[in-house]
Amino acid sequence: MGSRKCGGCLSCLLIPLALWSIIVNILLYFPNGQVSYAASNKLTNYVWYFEGICFSGVMMLMVAVVLLVLDNESRYKCCQSENCTKKYMTMLSIIFSALGIAFSGYSLVISALGLLQGPYCRTLDGWEYAFEDTSGRFLTDSSMWSQCLEPTHVVEWNMILFSILIALSGLQVIVCLVRISIQLSKILCGTYSVIIQPGII
Repeated sequence: MGSRKCGGCLSCLLIPLALWSIIVNILLYFPNGQVSYAASNKLTNYVWYFEGICFSGVMMLMVAVVLLVLDNESRYKCCQSENCTKKYMTMLSIIFSALGIAFSGYSLVISALGLLQGPYCRTLDGWEYAFEDTSGRFLTDSSMWSQCLEPTHVVEWNMILFSILIALSGLQVIVCLVRISIQLSKILCGTYSVIIQPGII
């Protein structure tokens, strides 16, 4: 019962994390609240991978809903034996938790790449990725940020939002990993007995 409640709490935690991922990803399309840059495709290419909106957002919401249904396993029976039903639900929970890791892991990697690449901005030489060849050095050297003339403060904008996406995706990965460890412990530690009781046919 305790592990079921724990699993349910973890599944519920995925919902706000997914909603925040969607919000943060949407904000990346509007530097300083301006829509003109998205309309003219003057944004870093990594925002078009929809990592926060689709993968750590909508897809994670779907995973969270399925996991919440599976956590309430007492209402559902897929086979005659209650023990069989619990095992089936546990395996499904592991599979969907693994999918959650894949979705959030994708978002984490793409967000990290977007952070390291830096923003697409207007410099004295025109529109370009001003920090693409710095290997992320610009992240700790604020004196370089003035190279981006437009959008205003786009370096800070991207750094903050991509960092938040990385944190949110990382938390989702951790939650799903904890869920998998809980479900595996049920199987490996013999929570679901496979021994047929005497007198039961």
